[in-house]
Amino acid sequence: MTVHTESELIRTGEYARKQLFGGPSLLRWSHGSRFRTGVELVRPRAGRRLLDYGCGDGTFLALVHDLFPEAVGAEIDSHLVTTGAERFAGLPGLSFVDPRALDAEPAGSFGVVVCMEVLEHCPDGQASVVLARMQRLAAKDGLVLISVPIEVGPVLIAKQVARALAARRGVQGYEYRERYTAGEMLRMLFAGDGTPVERPVYTAVSGPGVVSRWHGHKGFNWRALRKRVAERFVVRETRFSPLGFLGGALSSQAWLVCSPK
Repeated sequence: MTVHTESELIRTGEYARKQLFGGPSLLRWSHGSRFRTGVELVRPRAGRRLLDYGCGDGTFLALVHDLFPEAVGAEIDSHLVTTGAERFAGLPGLSFVDPRALDAEPAGSFGVVVCMEVLEHCPDGQASVVLARMQRLAAKDGLVLISVPIEVGPVLIAKQVARALAARRGVQGYEYRERYTAGEMLRMLFAGDGTPVERPVYTAVSGPGVVSRWHGHKGFNWRALRKRVAERFVVRETRFSPLGFLGGALSSQAWLVCSPK
């Protein structure tokens, strides 16, 4: 029987292969910085029960397993739930569930609730459900950590160029990148926290009688989301990665470090 290390298991993940170990070096650096920042921000709460809402292929959960031996990954994609449970079966205390299963958890069950690169994809109604679940499940003295991409300001131009280059290199997924008209780009470059930008909604049948709806990155405004998050949580700090010391000027992700109200 072959025994794999956590590092080897991470490399087999669907997202990890593309974001951390494949594609252009700029994208690997940006995504790598995102995970390092996440680990840094949750480290002071080591030992608490952790929830990763929208855990994807389980990369972050595996990275912090030594810090959080009891953790739950919630993921709407049933394939990722199944494969995550199979890949990380050797890590005790780690489980993967459909988000709806979280409704059976007692209130305040998690000392750390993480939601990375999820809310930008949620239509309004779905985002409200996610935020409400997180609010209910976070312990009163807990940490709620939300990361989302920066898709406004000059960073957007750099991202669109990087995406176009990735598409030319044949990196999986980037052939479907979203494009902006000149007017849309102008609005996003100067978007404030109340700037309205219409966002495309995509649909797909994800199972018998199940239709999924989601947004891409186009039109996402992290400043507007921060206002919405502040309705349910105390936003104690806003951080950025990578190059966070520049205050987000050249960063690709924004981090909202929150606590329950």
